[in-house]
Amino acid sequence: MQQSPSAVTGTPQRPARAGLRIGVTVAIRDADDSLWSNGIKQNALFLCMALQAADNVQWACLVSVAAAPLPAHLPWDRDWQPLYTFSQVCDELDVLIELGAQVDAAQTETLKRRGTRLVSYCCGSEYISAMQAVLFDRPLWPAGLFINQRYDAIWMVPQVAHNSRGFFEVLRQRQAEVVPLVWDPLLLQQRCAGCAAGGTYRPRDGAARVSVMEPNLDVVKFCLYPILIVEQAYRCSPELIRLLQVTNAQRFASGNADFIALMNQLDLVRDHKATFVGRFETPLFLAEMSDAVVSHQWGNPLNYLYLEVCWQGFPLLHNAELCRDLGYYYPGNDVQAAARLLRDVLAEHDRHWQAYRSAQRAAIARFRPGHPLLVQRYAGLLRQLMERPLR
Repeated sequence: MQQSPSAVTGTPQRPARAGLRIGVTVAIRDADDSLWSNGIKQNALFLCMALQAADNVQWACLVSVAAAPLPAHLPWDRDWQPLYTFSQVCDELDVLIELGAQVDAAQTETLKRRGTRLVSYCCGSEYISAMQAVLFDRPLWPAGLFINQRYDAIWMVPQVAHNSRGFFEVLRQRQAEVVPLVWDPLLLQQRCAGCAAGGTYRPRDGAARVSVMEPNLDVVKFCLYPILIVEQAYRCSPELIRLLQVTNAQRFASGNADFIALMNQLDLVRDHKATFVGRFETPLFLAEMSDAVVSHQWGNPLNYLYLEVCWQGFPLLHNAELCRDLGYYYPGNDVQAAARLLRDVLAEHDRHWQAYRSAQRAAIARFRPGHPLLVQRYAGLLRQLMERPLR
């Protein structure tokens, strides 16, 4: 087929141009599946945007490789970013990038017979997940494990390279390459369109509501160190902190004896100035319930939370070395240094909140899909990919 895949469903076609035809896999469970449930769907959307900007790409689309039919409605505009089933586009693709859903053996064989390159795009700390699955009896593959060894390339975002590169390379039998993280404020701004000031930070009188928003799914992004940072700052300057809010922690606070025992040691808890709540969408929680965010990572030094918080102009304290220029950086696990920094931020941030937001957005520009260096890097990776013999 010579047409854009948009012709398959009658959606508007993109301008015709020569170049590669690329699919990016995504998992869609149902029509109500939120773009904010995790970062995978956003990652796939943003990657498509970056690839479409490359001069050697004709079009890029999202591809569902699941057997289930596509829902009639999606949590994004399908005319803006089309989604197709594997069977609809497999004969058209020059490259399929496996990102949000795995390609099985039969689909791999179909692609290889047609001469399509297959790329594994790795954006999770898979070594950490596998390690925890074994140590803590948290099965990852109840239906069985399939490790595809027919990839033509492995691309990994920079924050997972240091702990998972060897895991990728040995099991998939291919050298892995670090690629740029891609992010754009488009979805964030759409979600906050109905919020005051577009959900961006505004100064407010009185003590601050400090939020901790780690996912608490594994050791790389866990809430305990940020809680300790806020506690230490509160002990020194209680007048600065009105409330500590810890999201994704309700299950710990209501049923985990060890977590409860630890939290009962805190002045914030004794003074009834801490709350442990469930899951919230980041944009709305920031816009409606937060004045500052404290974060900590252990092996994941770059993620979308930092970009979302800083783009909206909220003060962010973090220890992510791959984006030291964003927010307010503290080193490693230094709780005392972070607590001192938090006190300074809560006391002084509002003196320059507008300049801060402008500086954050300028720094984040390097991650956006249209940034020239980012687009050039992906265009170069695609050229290298197509020059290699098909695996």
